Order: sequence, then structure tokens, then C-alpha cells
Amino acid sequence: MSEQKNTQAAGMAFMGMIFFLFGFVTTFNITLADKFKAVFELSNFQAQLVNGAFFFTYFVLSFTAGGIIKKIGYKAGVILGLVLVATGSFLFFPAARALSFPFFLFAIFIMAGGVVFLQVAANPYVTALGPSETASGRLNLTQALNSIATYLAPLVASAFVFKAAADALTPAEAANQVPVPFLIIGIVVLIIAIAIYFLKLPEISTQGVEKKSIWKYPHVILGAVGIFCYVGAEVGTAAMLQRYFQEALKMAQNDAAKMIALYWGGSMVGRFYGSFMLSNVSNSKKYLYAGLVVALAVFVGWFVRHNITDGLIFAGIAVVNYLLIQLGKGKTARSLAVFGLVAALLLVVVMITGSSIILWVGLSIGFFNSIMFPNIFSLGVDGLDKGELSMASGLINTLIVGGAIVPVLMGLIADGLGVRFAFILPIICYLYIVFFALVGSKHK
Repeated sequence: MSEQKNTQAAGMAFMGMIFFLFGFVTTFNITLADKFKAVFELSNFQAQLVNGAFFFTYFVLSFTAGGIIKKIGYKAGVILGLVLVATGSFLFFPAARALSFPFFLFAIFIMAGGVVFLQVAANPYVTALGPSETASGRLNLTQALNSIATYLAPLVASAFVFKAAADALTPAEAANQVPVPFLIIGIVVLIIAIAIYFLKLPEISTQGVEKKSIWKYPHVILGAVGIFCYVGAEVGTAAMLQRYFQEALKMAQNDAAKMIALYWGGSMVGRFYGSFMLSNVSNSKKYLYAGLVVALAVFVGWFVRHNITDGLIFAGIAVVNYLLIQLGKGKTARSLAVFGLVAALLLVVVMITGSSIILWVGLSIGFFNSIMFPNIFSLGVDGLDKGELSMASGLINTLIVGGAIVPVLMGLIADGLGVRFAFILPIICYLYIVFFALVGSKHK
């Protein structure tokens, strides 16, 4: 029994590293949309093609990746994904030399292909590493590690990519700020790929009894649509909040990029809550862990601008987040419904309020995004045979293309009606998630 636990612990440690990696790469790319907008003098719609190129890859490759991973195994699938991420990272150098926006989009597409393989392999691997009833808790833990990376990525982008205003540089000089972090990413990723090749990891079978096609499971299909809505809403909201802060609050581009780190930091804090609130941890330990998470929130909020007031406000939002997760009573579907409804209401406030309150109301949405992906995914694959997991994961991850479609549509609305009206789309997305949690996730 202890050997099995050690094996599972090794598997979870390995998955935590992978989730951190693709979280950093994903959010770093999302943050670049504003940089490319300034360098290439793009419209909001054109700038959101950065997100489009990244997340459209999920639509192109996810289902295929699920089939490939079913044949070659999870470990080989992860190594393949890491190699693609490194390749895409290195392509940023010739793209900057050519000063070509389409070339940058191509590099992003290749990098995103690697993230697709990592994502498709990682989520079912985590669900299979223990009992199904605590799968959402394990996914929330690995997603929390993912969120540490998504919190750090905008800060790194601010330091390396947004350190000088684009209008103070020539287009070539501004574009050449972009590749340096990707050189580091590429080298680190290759080192990890080599290390994983030589590591002995727990084996999770990709074979199983094919009871019926995954297309016969309504909760899988509706869960995939839920992922479409969640990723589209999360990415689109982050991108448009960064623009809205500059427009409505007259924030500098660099400052807006920094503050978006707190949007992703909220997801990190909320996922740490989810990792123990949606597991079989004893109540006494839950209170202890909750206190530690609030302390973490104070630090995370303070760190961005080194302002203790920010830290206290952020911790206050974390306490509210903790109180609201109690309404879920430890149930995956109920918790998802509560958070989806709260996220939609917060966006309504952002839309109708033009004062400084939009800063903290907008950033707090990250807290309520926190448990959405792991909860939607675990509800979507609940009850499947292990041999069906990779294909179901491929289908669900295909619909991550919402991160390409929703932000681009939001960009069109922002160009035509104004940035605040673009938030209508994520509101609709969050309301669908509430429907999935309460109705669509039920087994038919």
C-alpha cells in the first residue's frame, strides 16, 4: 500500500511540474496580445488573434492528440508536447528578425501544439491516479500549481517585454524584447523533457473496455461545451480587463499588465481552496489550510505593487471566496454552479460601473474561475472506463478552442461598441456553466 502511495505521489509531483509549465506558457502568450497591438498597430480584433492562434490549436490537435496518446502512452505524449513547446519558443527569434506578425502567430501555434499534448495527457492522468470521488480535489491541486505560473507570467512579461513603452522604441526594438524569455523557456523545457525520458513514472493504462463511443455520453459532450465557455470567458475577460483598465482607469500599459497578475493569482488562491475543500481532508485540517491560503493571499496581493493595502484587499476577497465555496458543501457540481453565478454577476458590475471599483471587482473574477476547469473536467469524464479517458480528454480539450473564438469575438465587439460591452459574451458563458453544473452534468 505504501509503495502504491509513493508511486501516486511521484505521479502527482510530475503532473504538478507539467501543469506549472503549460500554465506559464499559456498566460505569457495571452499577455503578449497588448504588446503586439502596440508594435504592429493592430485593432482589438487583430490583437486577439494572438489568443486565437494559441487556442485554435486545441481545436485542430486535441482529438488527434488523444488518439496518439492512447497509442504511445502518457509519458511519450508528454515528451512530445515538451519538444513542440521548445520548438515554438525558438521560432520567436526568426519571427522577431523578420518583424512579421504572421510569423509570430506561427511560432505561437507550434508552441500551443505542445501545450495541447501536455494538457490532453495531464488531466486524465491526474483523474486516474486515485479514487474518482476525489478526482476534482487532485485536479484543483495541480491547477493551483498551474495558477502559480499564470500569476508569475504577467509579472515576467512586465519585467522583460513591457519594460519600455512601445512608442519609445522602434518596431524592431520593441519586437526584439519578446524572444528573450522564450529562449529561456525553450532551454528549460528541453531539460525537463530529457529528465522525464529517464524517470520511472507510474504507469496508467490507456487500454480498457470500450463500452460505447464517448459520443454516447451526453455529460462528456456538454462538459466539452462547458470547457469552451470557461476558457473563452477566462481568457477573454483577462485580455479585455487589461485593455479596460488602461481605457477607463487611465493605467499605463505596464501597470495594467502587472495588475492582471492578480486576476490569475486569484485563480491560484481559489484552486488551493478547491484542492482541500473538494477532497476527503478532515475539517480541522481544512481550517488550518484555509488560514494558510489567506496568508498566501496577503503576500500575493502585496507582491505586485509592494502595497500592503493591495495585500489586505486581496486577502479580503480570498475570505469571501472561501465563504462562498462553503455553499457548495464539498460537492463538485454545486460548487461549480455557485462560482459560475458569482463570476457572471461580477462581470455585470464591471459593465455597468465606470468608477475605480472595476479594478478589484474585475480582478476578483479570477477567484471564481479557479475551480471551473478541474470541476468541469472531472464531471465530464465521471464514470468513464480508463480506456475511454484519453479520447474523452481529447474531445474536451478540443473545445478549449473557446479561448480562440470568444476573445476574438470580444475584440470585434470592443472595436464596434466599446470594451465594456465585450463582457456580455463571458457573462453568457458563465451562465452556461451554471446550467452544466446543475443539469448537464447528470448522467443520462
